[in-house]
Amino acid sequence: MMTKQRLSKLFMAIALTGAASYTLAADTIKIGLAGPVTGAVAQYGDMQFIGAQMAIEQINKKGGVNGQQLEGVVYDDACDPKQAVAVANKIVNDEISFVVGHLCSSSTQPASDIYEDEGILMITAASTSPDITSRGYEMIFRTIGLDSLQGPTAGNYIADHVKPKNVAVIHDKQQYGEGIATAVKQTLEEKGVKVSVFEGINAGDKDFSSMISKLKQAGVDFVYYGGYHPELGLLLRQSKEKGLNVRYMGPEGVGNSEISAIAGAASEGMLVTLPKSFDQDPRNQELVEAFKAKKQDPSGPFVFPAYAAVQVIAEGIEKAGSTDTDKVAEALRSNTFDTPTGNLSFDEKGDLKDFNFVVYEWHQDGTKTEAK
Repeated sequence: MMTKQRLSKLFMAIALTGAASYTLAADTIKIGLAGPVTGAVAQYGDMQFIGAQMAIEQINKKGGVNGQQLEGVVYDDACDPKQAVAVANKIVNDEISFVVGHLCSSSTQPASDIYEDEGILMITAASTSPDITSRGYEMIFRTIGLDSLQGPTAGNYIADHVKPKNVAVIHDKQQYGEGIATAVKQTLEEKGVKVSVFEGINAGDKDFSSMISKLKQAGVDFVYYGGYHPELGLLLRQSKEKGLNVRYMGPEGVGNSEISAIAGAASEGMLVTLPKSFDQDPRNQELVEAFKAKKQDPSGPFVFPAYAAVQVIAEGIEKAGSTDTDKVAEALRSNTFDTPTGNLSFDEKGDLKDFNFVVYEWHQDGTKTEAK
């Protein structure tokens, strides 16, 4: 259903500009690709962009969508909430109706407020905070799982397989990092595992001496970190240098080869929850080769979910027979989509009905193997 607010905006626009401008078919169907081109987590933006752009290219080669070609338009939010709001407003002004993005939950949430108000359909392939889809919005979807699933996956693995006696759970004080850290802490405590330290560090900090001293004084034998790879990479390296020999674990926001570049040998054995390695699925080998032909790495956690997000938008438009975002949103909730990440169907909130995170063991060469 189109909200009264969006209807009133539409009627006002028609009154001001004339209805004829709304009947002209666009040359292409534009999809905004919003995420970090610059900033500390631009590597994750690259994953999203290459996945989405590959889907656009392959769909266009097959004839496009209802006779129109797709066009991806990249917007840089630098994983900064204020810049994300500016990007969202630019997308509105550019009259783009579909968005794949944003990447960081703290950027996705304020941007999604604007998209919902303006009737722009957004699918995030990377933001895992449950808050994004808990507000009853109609235009907001995602092709990745929730921290409310990822946190228990990590917590249960720690309790059942690692079996530490004294755990520290730390985070970067941001929506994504603190949210998943809280979910892990709750799961550990429910399983009877002692969490003696639950604290935040500041994103962007470089010196973690005081935190490491606190962890040593508390006698922890395992550390879970909620946040992104730049800070955890330094924590790993500095912990090893200062004699804190404990195992670390983090969420998909740390699963980037850059963490090995930062931490070196200290990254060996780190545990990380990630989406399934879709690039290892035999069904996807032709697609994997297409990425490699472009000298692109298909193994990043957000590559295939971003590909799926574009595919779902395209097929949603086809099933709706229209680019009207209300009709496309209805088509997304009413159908199942066969994508490289599996058969996707959405619940009323716009979340996937079925998604699994997998625990991996990280290696210092930037590779990973499924944890046993």
